[in-house]
Amino acid sequence: MRYNDFGIDFKYLLVNERDKKFGLTVSTVGFQPITPNMVYPSTDHPKSYYFTPNSGRVLSEYQIVYISKGKGVFSSDATKKTNIAKGQVIFLFPGQWHTYCPLKETGWNEYYIGLEGKIIDDIVENGFISPENQILNVGVNEDLVNLFSTAIKVAKEDKTAAQQNLAGIVFNILGTILSLAQNRNFESKESAQKIERAKVIMIENIHKDIDIQGIATNLGISYSLFRKSFKEYTGYAPSQYFQELKLRKAKELLAETNYSIKEISYELNFSSYEYFLSFFKKRVGVTPMEYRNAGRVKYNNS
Repeated sequence: MRYNDFGIDFKYLLVNERDKKFGLTVSTVGFQPITPNMVYPSTDHPKSYYFTPNSGRVLSEYQIVYISKGKGVFSSDATKKTNIAKGQVIFLFPGQWHTYCPLKETGWNEYYIGLEGKIIDDIVENGFISPENQILNVGVNEDLVNLFSTAIKVAKEDKTAAQQNLAGIVFNILGTILSLAQNRNFESKESAQKIERAKVIMIENIHKDIDIQGIATNLGISYSLFRKSFKEYTGYAPSQYFQELKLRKAKELLAETNYSIKEISYELNFSSYEYFLSFFKKRVGVTPMEYRNAGRVKYNNS
């Protein structure tokens, strides 16, 4: 047996009506090592899951497939034929035709988990994963392998509340995948450092107006690329991020100083006092004075 070529290991689970009310259920979880020139996929799987690479298949559930070793190919209704390598995750979607298989000369090691429920529907609806971006680069990761292995163990033991336990593991798997994929987008130290430098410039100039395009020029990057990279890195467009910094500083000044509301507005260089009031109320839900008073009441009652 070669390194990391453990035997095929999988479990198909029954899901009852109570489990479904939890919002996330697991239908299958497994691991299969495919050695070079080995028949793929294994004929041990139920008919509803079995497919041939030439014809592909359509599932009624979501699946997360993680390749920890080897190479292969993947295609779907939304993704043209794409080479797959170790360290990549494939998201499969219900009702979507797809096919994949390892290369005969390399084989691959494949972890997978099938899931259903309103929670995963909401995650997809909110764009955290999508059919248009169903292959993510996460790298070969020990924590991810351990999570899949734990899921297999929990599924095979099938103890009381196993579905709820598995749902928690799925959340961990999803969070780990999204985090790893996001960070790998910024593996280049130069790219990450430029964004960090931009954030520092904003913090150090929070009392002024800033020129976003000027920051990009200062960092030696085009504005369009800077804006795109900044949003991918922080979740905010540069101007939105700067406004968030101002809002955070305003809260700090309201809570920790006796500056008047007008003084805070002036200190943070808002275009006008009225705009500051409107901006704060829209973002926080209360006026600056209400925010300050609520903090004092909470402090006095504690």
